[in-house]
Amino acid sequence: MTEFLNTLNGYIWSNALIFLCLGAGVYFSIRSRFVQVRQVPEMLRLMLKGEKSPSGVSSFQALTMSLAGRVGTGNIAGVATAIAFGGPGAMFWMWAVAFLGASTSFVECTLGQIYKVRDRLTYEYRGGPAYYLSRGLGHTRVAPLFKVYGAVFALVTVLACGLLLPSVQSNSMAVAMENAWGMSTWWVGVGTVILLAFIIIGGVKRIATFASIVVPFMAVLYIVLALIIVMANASALPGVVKMVFASAFGADAAFGAIVGSAIMWGVKRGIYSNEAGQGTGPHAAAAAEVSHPAKQGLVQAFAVYVDTLFICSATGFLILSTGAYRVFEGESATGAVIASGGALPSSVVEVGPAYAQIGFDTLWSGAGASFIAVSLAFFCVTTIIAYYYMAETNLRFLIGRFATVSVPLIRGTVGSNLTMVLQALILVSVMSGAVSTAAEAWTLGDVGVGLMAWLNIVGIMILQQPAFKALRDFERQKKAGLDPMFDPIALGIRNAKFWENYDPKTGKDKVPATALS
Repeated sequence: MTEFLNTLNGYIWSNALIFLCLGAGVYFSIRSRFVQVRQVPEMLRLMLKGEKSPSGVSSFQALTMSLAGRVGTGNIAGVATAIAFGGPGAMFWMWAVAFLGASTSFVECTLGQIYKVRDRLTYEYRGGPAYYLSRGLGHTRVAPLFKVYGAVFALVTVLACGLLLPSVQSNSMAVAMENAWGMSTWWVGVGTVILLAFIIIGGVKRIATFASIVVPFMAVLYIVLALIIVMANASALPGVVKMVFASAFGADAAFGAIVGSAIMWGVKRGIYSNEAGQGTGPHAAAAAEVSHPAKQGLVQAFAVYVDTLFICSATGFLILSTGAYRVFEGESATGAVIASGGALPSSVVEVGPAYAQIGFDTLWSGAGASFIAVSLAFFCVTTIIAYYYMAETNLRFLIGRFATVSVPLIRGTVGSNLTMVLQALILVSVMSGAVSTAAEAWTLGDVGVGLMAWLNIVGIMILQQPAFKALRDFERQKKAGLDPMFDPIALGIRNAKFWENYDPKTGKDKVPATALS
C-alpha cells in the first residue's frame, strides 16, 4: 500500500501540476492587473469590516475560518520538510507561489461567493468549488458535464478533508508533544478527539467563533517569538538571505544539483500551507455576509500572505538562522546529507517539528519543544476543524435535496444522519493519524491536496469570467465613491440564484424562503 501511495503521489505531483499552479497564478495576476498588489489597502480595510447575520459570518470570521484551514502543520513541519529536501531555495519558491497564488485565491473565493447557496437544514450560507463548478456553466450545453465535475470534486473533498488531511495534522501534533513531554501519541489522539467532538457538533457558528479567537492570538504569538530568535541571530541573516536566493536558482554550488527539488518542494509545501488554488478557501469565503463577492475575494487573497509571507517565513528564518536544519539528497532522510546548519544533534532527528523545536532551544533552552508542541496543538486543531467544515459542506452538496428527507426507523433526516457519520469518520482519522508514522500521513495528505488542486485549478481556468466581471464592477463602484453592491443580472452572470433573490442593501431575501438551492 505504501508503494502504491507513493507511486500515485508521484503522478499527481508531477511537473505538470507544478507548472499548472504557477502558470495559473501568473495568468490571473496579469489578467487582474496584479490585484494582489493594487488592492492591499482595501484588503486590510475589508478584513476588519463586515457584518454577520443569522445566515452568514463576518468577513473577519470568514478570514479566520480560512486561516484555520491554511495555518497548520504545513507552517512548521511543512517548512522544515521543504528545506530538508529542497534546500533553503524552497523558501523562495514558497514565497513565489504565495504571491502568485493570492490572485488565484481571489478568483476562486470570489466564485465561491457568487455561487453560494443556503443550507437546506441550517439556512446558513454554503459554497465552494463543487457549487461553482456545477452552476457556473449551468446555462450552457456542457451543464451536465460540469454537474458531474462538481460532484467529483465534492467526493474528492469529502475523502481528502474528512479522512486524509486530518491525519497529517494530528500526526504532527502528536509527534511534537511526544518530543516535548514524552506524552503517548495514543493519549494525544484521545484528547484531540474529545475536544474536536465538542466543537464540530456545534456547527459553523461555533467553528467561526473558536477560529476567530484562537487563530489570530496564536499566529501573532508564534510570529513574535520566532522573530525574537531570528533577531538574536541577526548576524546570520545576510548569509541566510543570500543562501535562499542563490540556492533557489542553482547559483549556490552546494545546492546546484537539487534546484529542481527546490522548486517542487517549495511549490508543493507552499500550496499545502496557503492552499491557494486547492479549493479550500472558497468554502469559508462563501460563509461570509457581504454585499459584494469581490469583498470576500480580496480578504481571502490577503489570507495567503498571512499564511506564507508571515508565518511560514518566520519558521523558515528561525530554522535557517539558528542552523537547525539538514538538507538531504533525494526525497527521504535516508539520502546523503548535502548541507547541515550544525545545530541539530548528531543523532537522527526526524524531519518535521523537531527542527523548529531545536531552533527555539538555541535561545530558550528546554522551552522550544514545549512551545512548538503548544503552537502545533492550536494550529492543528483549528485546521482539522476547518477540514471538517469543508467536508460537511461538500457532503451537503452531494446529498442535495435529500438532506431534509426523514429516515424511516431512525430519528432525523438523511442530512443530519450522514453528518454524524462524517463526524465519526473524521474523529477516527484524527486518532489514526496520531499513532501512524509521519511518512504515511504526509503521503496521504499530499494525495488529497494534489487531487483537489488539479480539479479546482482546471475548473477556475474555465469558469474565471464571472470573477473578473465582479472585480471590474467592484472597482467601478469604488471609484464612484459607492459601497459596492452586487447585481449578477446586470453583469450578465447567470445562475447565481442566491444573489438574484438577495437585496444587498437590506441584507434580506427579496422573496423569503427557508432554503434556496
